[in-house]
Amino acid sequence: MKPVFPCLWFDSQAEEAAKFYVSVFKKKSKILSVMRMGPGKKAPAVSVNFTLGGAEFLALNGSQGTRPFTEATSFVITCKTQKEIDHFWSKLTAGGGHERMCGWLQDKYGVSWQVVPEGLGALLRHPAAMQAMLKMRKLDLKALKAAAR
Repeated sequence: MKPVFPCLWFDSQAEEAAKFYVSVFKKKSKILSVMRMGPGKKAPAVSVNFTLGGAEFLALNGSQGTRPFTEATSFVITCKTQKEIDHFWSKLTAGGGHERMCGWLQDKYGVSWQVVPEGLGALLRHPAAMQAMLKMRKLDLKALKAAAR
């Protein structure tokens, strides 16, 4: 395990969520280990260690009442192309996720993500690009670049 990594607290969906995230990210993503409450693969998971794009995560079933995730903590996905933006956006909003403004979304588990193109900071130095982004939910890389010109 890495010295610092995020822990996501779920009521009972830690294993389901970890599998979902691994299926979305695919590259350098896998379940590392599952600690269960009892013997066998059908025993409920207590915690799941997994990687997404090479970054390590821990999902924990706290099962002490709902502790909702908030936008105060989010994960940024930096994408090279519009195709990547579209992929992560559609997968993470599927099944009950919610689109937010400016490239933010909340997945079906309530975890917040920012799906942004590489170099977004440089694009947003242009006031017209910033104004264009403020009107978008999923970011449109072509429109942002056009506004920056």
